[in-house]
Amino acid sequence: MILRAAAVGLSLFAAEGAMANPTYQLLQFDDLEGWADDNHQEAMDVFLSTCGDMRDPDWASLCDVAQSGQEARGFFERFFTPVLIDDGNDALFTGYYEPELRGSLTRGGPYQYPLYRLPPNPSRLSRREIEETNAFEGQGLEIAWIDDAVDVFFLQVQGSGRVKLDDGSVIRVGYGGANGREYSSVGRALVERGVYQAHQVSADVIRNWVRRNGDVGRELLWTNESFVFFREVNEVPADKGPLGAMNRSVTPMRTVAIDPSYIPYGAPVWIEKNGADPLNRLMVAQDTGSAIRGSQRADIFFGTGDRAGRDAGRIKDGGRLVVLMPLQSAYALLPDVIE
Repeated sequence: MILRAAAVGLSLFAAEGAMANPTYQLLQFDDLEGWADDNHQEAMDVFLSTCGDMRDPDWASLCDVAQSGQEARGFFERFFTPVLIDDGNDALFTGYYEPELRGSLTRGGPYQYPLYRLPPNPSRLSRREIEETNAFEGQGLEIAWIDDAVDVFFLQVQGSGRVKLDDGSVIRVGYGGANGREYSSVGRALVERGVYQAHQVSADVIRNWVRRNGDVGRELLWTNESFVFFREVNEVPADKGPLGAMNRSVTPMRTVAIDPSYIPYGAPVWIEKNGADPLNRLMVAQDTGSAIRGSQRADIFFGTGDRAGRDAGRIKDGGRLVVLMPLQSAYALLPDVIE
């Protein structure tokens, strides 16, 4: 993981539970709902953006073929097999995005909430201890000062973002490290306290509740002890997405964050997401996050800004995730299927 936070890309309701030994089911492309209707060339372009970084020989050879010029749908159907990996847990799709914040390079006026670089000697102080004691103040670690403490919190959850400065310029920040404390879901905390039911909670709901409830709202954010530090990543072009776990820009609605213990980075992944806005689409596994655990757990990148944030924050849906594996790699799983 390069620039995403330990708590990045995670839903405000992180899936929990022990992972079972996975089983594998090899499918046909006709089994994928909506496969023929997707824009396979868009997925091919995203696959090409990172497949050159895949070192496994099976994947490297397929990348060479893809780079030679291929009709996209035919390429995937000729050289891949869809594999359903089942670890015993229900599928869960959530969304993440790149926030845009307002800030200044100097403290003053509304700009009172710092984004910190990683200290030379990182501590394991909790979020509460850091914020109550101003533990890193006066050490020259501030990248920028932000006008909203809740925006800072959500930037730490997402792990990367853009800061529009008061002089009109923009800086980009990405994950620089963390305090080593475990992430805890503030959405789940609201449900456990009886404030909301699970289906009512979204990023916007949490933002508004925290802002309405002053010190109590601040206490809620402190239930997540994880604290993320940042670094500037202005080398990424403004028209590109933030860097994911492959150290390449991610693509809105074509990049998905997965659990790399089940799915290799760079692999094409077919998404069948249920919910109010069903989504059947070929994406590429280019990112991860600490709450993305399990073979059927995925986080969809929605893009940059407030609208992307609202759309991402509404997603908490079931469905099915199918990995496209090279033919040889897929059929190597058959003994596990037979057993």
